Amino acid sequence: MVEFEVNSPVIEAVGLKKEFSVSEQGKGFAGAVKALFSTKKRIVRAVDGVGFSIQPGEFVGYAGENGAGKSTTIKILTGILVPSAGTATVRGVVPYRDRKANAANIGVVFGQRTQLWWDLPTSDSFEMLRAIYRIKRGDYADMMKKLSDVLDLGPLMSVPVRKLSLGQRMKCDIAASLIHRPKVLFLDEPTIGLDVVAKENIRQFLGEINRTEGTTIILTTHDMNDIERLCARLIILDKGRVIYDGLTEGLRQRFGHEKVLEVEFDGRSPAKTALPNLEIVAENGSKISFKYLEDGRSGGLAAIIGKLAADFPVKDILVREPSVEVIIRSIYEKTVSLPPYDGQK
Repeated sequence: MVEFEVNSPVIEAVGLKKEFSVSEQGKGFAGAVKALFSTKKRIVRAVDGVGFSIQPGEFVGYAGENGAGKSTTIKILTGILVPSAGTATVRGVVPYRDRKANAANIGVVFGQRTQLWWDLPTSDSFEMLRAIYRIKRGDYADMMKKLSDVLDLGPLMSVPVRKLSLGQRMKCDIAASLIHRPKVLFLDEPTIGLDVVAKENIRQFLGEINRTEGTTIILTTHDMNDIERLCARLIILDKGRVIYDGLTEGLRQRFGHEKVLEVEFDGRSPAKTALPNLEIVAENGSKISFKYLEDGRSGGLAAIIGKLAADFPVKDILVREPSVEVIIRSIYEKTVSLPPYDGQK
């Protein structure tokens, strides 16, 4: 068994690549029939040189559009896929070479797949996982009570998995991934199908186990609220490559140059050309929302607000920072003009 050094990165990926061979197919029925007898294929590179290092106890968001390579990376780190090139280790274990040792260290939740037994009551699935991971009954009972309190599992324990709703099954899958107190937790869309209350409970619980038990958590999700609330660090992929790796808050400092200024006027409001650094994006009676663009010549937002208040009857002003979701969307729209990624956090 590989000994893990406490001061070593808990997860390390170096130059990961994963290529898939896809059969070429023409259009329509004739194209489908022709593909059955054709050997013509093309190579699709899902992950293209991904590299990062994650320290014990980090809570990292892993974001990107559909097809960016997020799930493929997670599948390599969990041992499901073998990379075409590059290397990866999780707590000193090469996951795709020693799947059994890797499974003992990690918990995994894939939002679209379950690790529970379809026709068995939920409680039986948990008992089978207890036996597989050789968990002592006392430790198992303590963890199940904690999970049940947070996720409200009591009413679900006697229900066959196939009869659970998507949201109920997600709760049970999250519980199943944590039964053995893994040191590393991979979450792929874990809050899909959950109501607002359940999402909030899960966020609080994940934050707690990260803080109190030092669990290293990697979260992939399209819900940017999850990332903003939980992840101090964010890695963004585009077309299989890392385009940002740093502090989530640092993303605003690097890319969040556009701010929204919400102004309520008491009477006369400015014409569209009155302030060149402000662009009207919404109007609702006396309330106008402006997009502020820094050009380095205006004297900054404070100067713009001062001029606005001096020239017009301003009743109230509110400055809003762009959300992470808005910033990421903006990054993808402007990928060709992105500053070069320097790997700094």
